Amino acid sequence: MASTSTSPTSSKLVLAWTLVFLSLTLPTTPLKIPKLGVVPRTSRSSYDAESLAADGFETLYYTQTLDHFNYRPESYTTFQQRYVVNSRYWGGPNVSAPIFVYTGDESGLFNDINAAGFLTDNAPHYKSLLVYIEHRYYGESTPFGSMDEAFRNASTLGYFSSAQALADYAELIIDLKKNLSAENCPVIAYGGSYGGMLASWFRLKYPHIAIGAVASSAPILYFDDITPENGYFSVVTKDYRETSESCYSTIRQSWFEIDTIASQSNGLTLLSQKFHTCSPLNDTQELKDYIGILFVAAAQYNYPPKYPVNVICNAIDGAPQGTDILGRIFAAVVAREGRQRCYSVTESDHTGGTIGPWTYQRCTEMVMPIGCGSNDTMFQAQPFDLKNYTDECRNMSGVTPRPHWITTEFGGHDIKSVLQRFSSNIIFSNGLRDPYSVGGVLQNISDSVVAIYTTQGAHCMDIYSTRPDDPEWVIWQRNEEINIIDGWIAHYYADLAARTTNQA
Repeated sequence: MASTSTSPTSSKLVLAWTLVFLSLTLPTTPLKIPKLGVVPRTSRSSYDAESLAADGFETLYYTQTLDHFNYRPESYTTFQQRYVVNSRYWGGPNVSAPIFVYTGDESGLFNDINAAGFLTDNAPHYKSLLVYIEHRYYGESTPFGSMDEAFRNASTLGYFSSAQALADYAELIIDLKKNLSAENCPVIAYGGSYGGMLASWFRLKYPHIAIGAVASSAPILYFDDITPENGYFSVVTKDYRETSESCYSTIRQSWFEIDTIASQSNGLTLLSQKFHTCSPLNDTQELKDYIGILFVAAAQYNYPPKYPVNVICNAIDGAPQGTDILGRIFAAVVAREGRQRCYSVTESDHTGGTIGPWTYQRCTEMVMPIGCGSNDTMFQAQPFDLKNYTDECRNMSGVTPRPHWITTEFGGHDIKSVLQRFSSNIIFSNGLRDPYSVGGVLQNISDSVVAIYTTQGAHCMDIYSTRPDDPEWVIWQRNEEINIIDGWIAHYYADLAARTTNQA
């Protein structure tokens, strides 16, 4: 490997799981939406290298190429890309034991490790080496030496793309296998959410490196006009309506009640008092965004045993008799956020005054046209407007979105007939209570490109660690994935044995 070392704790990690609930999409969507990341379900309070080392994780760095697709002098600049290896259960290269690679997503690397417990849970079964690679421009894997420099302007951000990230993974994996004399060890890519999109695309783009991919909650079809723009909020609405009709009705009416009160001369003051905001509201959108993201995040991450959608609806429906609509909504805020002296409705991008990494990706290639109409969800209407979206991106980042690039680069249209012709060994897993599942692959494409879903599942739940209170349906989902992966590896070993025999 080009460069390795043990990592010191870094203060620059942008990985606190609460950031997943912050608005990292653009104001041209009807409500602010949690980013695609995976939320850790763990009691671990520290995500640093020292605390993980005790569990067999070694933090290393690879000297990565800045630009894989040009030969200009500046393209040969390098940066230190962080990755983590766990070899505790690895059978080693002599038996061609598999390598499981987690394709890092839009968060710091340690967040991924704590979230993706499926890999560590099953490493003893496969005797697999575990490798987690941090996505460029996230965590510590920042070109140009620092986050401030990397996010300085559109020029320094010009090397920030999913294609560059996939090439990073390819280069690192090849080098790692060479250094471990593990050229015959099969690689399987894993990822959740955006990382799941990357895992599936990695299998399509680099089939000579990964023999298969597990893509959990990967909305690879939420681009162009493949998925209806109201799909995300329609699923959120369905989640609440199936939980409680009265809860759904209260939420649906609340937006208009906010507008009615705000129309009064002292309306914003009344709303600030009613919701105990830490500072006076500047407009109703601040409040709507704050409440809305609580609702959609609860649906996206509606995990057992607590089921946050139930928590919200129980608070709304269980408010004392005579409580008005907004009083019930505030009861839901308290139930979800806890009782506090006041509630902050303002958000920041947590990037030291610059735009956030996921916002930048949304402003370049990850243009998901998410919106909703006037009567198709429990939210107020605001259709996706590409012109406004583009204007916002130009103002914030100085770049113009390329809304059709993802489908040009990776495909998506007529996906079944296309992938039937040239792809294999991909699992697309989803939970249908996850709003992003509407943009996922929900039907089998072939015998080896398969869709596994559960009607009650939430975002990326299948790749979390097993828990004693896991419901039967997620246990079934994981077992289905394990059985399929067993088949991939067995087929690979049979091919390897045949090649060895022929060469002899």
